[in-house]
Amino acid sequence: MTFSKILIANRGEIACRVIRTAQRLGLQSVAVFSDADRDALHVRMADEAIHIGPPQALQSYLRKDKIIEAAKRTNAQAIHPGYGFLSENYEFCTMCKENNLIFIGPPPNAIRDMGIKNLSKIIMHDANVPVIFGYHGDDQSEATLTSEAKKIGYPIMIKAVRGGGGKGMRIAFNEGEFLDKLNAAKSESRKSFNDEAVLLEKFIQRPRHVEVQVFGDMHKNYVYLFERDCSVQRRHQKIIEEAPAPGLDWSTRKKLGEAAVKAARAVGYVGAGTVEFIMDENQEFYFMEMNTRLQVEHPITEMITGTDLVEWQIKVAQGEVLPMKQDDIKLRGHAFEARIYAEEPENDFMPGSGRLSYLRTPPTGEDGKIRVETGVIEGDEVSVHYDPMIAKLVAWSSNRTSALQKLRHALQQYYVGGLKTNIPFLMSLCDNAQFQLGNVHTDFIKENKDVLFHVQQITPSLAVAAASTYIQSQLGLKYNTGS
Repeated sequence: MTFSKILIANRGEIACRVIRTAQRLGLQSVAVFSDADRDALHVRMADEAIHIGPPQALQSYLRKDKIIEAAKRTNAQAIHPGYGFLSENYEFCTMCKENNLIFIGPPPNAIRDMGIKNLSKIIMHDANVPVIFGYHGDDQSEATLTSEAKKIGYPIMIKAVRGGGGKGMRIAFNEGEFLDKLNAAKSESRKSFNDEAVLLEKFIQRPRHVEVQVFGDMHKNYVYLFERDCSVQRRHQKIIEEAPAPGLDWSTRKKLGEAAVKAARAVGYVGAGTVEFIMDENQEFYFMEMNTRLQVEHPITEMITGTDLVEWQIKVAQGEVLPMKQDDIKLRGHAFEARIYAEEPENDFMPGSGRLSYLRTPPTGEDGKIRVETGVIEGDEVSVHYDPMIAKLVAWSSNRTSALQKLRHALQQYYVGGLKTNIPFLMSLCDNAQFQLGNVHTDFIKENKDVLFHVQQITPSLAVAAASTYIQSQLGLKYNTGS
């Protein structure tokens, strides 16, 4: 079951991330690329690269047949899906198996069962994993959904049974607005996932979003690698994450981990997965969903456990036993991950695009306490066709306060020219007193809007400092290149 060549069915920073570990392990890597990514960093890093179509993802990165064909053409024996695109696609996973390709991820049945939210809730309930009160039935008539909403009690969360990323989600605070919110959720779900089915759940006010990294192997061994807090979000999408979750006692942390392992065991899970929980103000938690893939924020788990989760994925996919047992996994320090986006936070986080005319990242050093996970370099384009994330900035230290200070300092050393980014907003977030105390929840940005979106005055000293930094960097470039 061993393999020597991996095709990465993805792009950007996650493709680069997988390629780095593959190369370290002595494995050959194959990149795939669209017209928009012909000169992309992941293409240059890989040992081989195959063109798969035009810029639109539906005609390139989401074309299952083209990915399979590229793997066959290059004699790749395994496919790593990264995250997004085809990473949680049951049909693609099945196609890999039918074509004698190893899918570096869970078995098809786990993707299928956990990909349908109402079915996953039923499975979790039967496995004694805490599930929030709600309606997960097949009857989708307005009459039934209205009746079930009354039984649950308002406010109600209406949620698409498929997909993620906040698509097909609405909150109805009373019966008068229920049908309007229901129709809006169904419409968005239909457009995004070609399925308008929804589930209903009791909406928890000011909840926390806490998720647990789990791993399973083919020998029915399971471990959890502690939790991450991803509560600070915009449009139901994460913007900054930390591990471990602030303010949790060890008893709750252990219960969370054990519940996540129960969830993984219930579906015969193999590989890296994340079990997401919603947590109330009393630290009572309830299963929300399971992401059957590697998460965007996996580096902070690596930082607090001293692991390489992509390496674990590759080893488990080759039939090896998990590298560590539960008692061997120790929590060390604290880590933050800030997602650097081309977007305008002051304009409802409107995504942006354009050429990175200038790009300087903070020094990472040799101690591994700062990481910059990216798929772009200066001169590259942030395309309108894909997610506008430029990079993930990760900071680790021995405690939360120190880790946050490191993140803030690194953000201050991150310079992007040519388009607007959320870096000033992230710095403002780091400076927020409530965030510094760890008082986080999913309404954090909305409740602290006036403080977080204050307009920074461009003082003469600030302008001079920025200009000085730019000039020094340019001189350094000329000196280093011999020009």
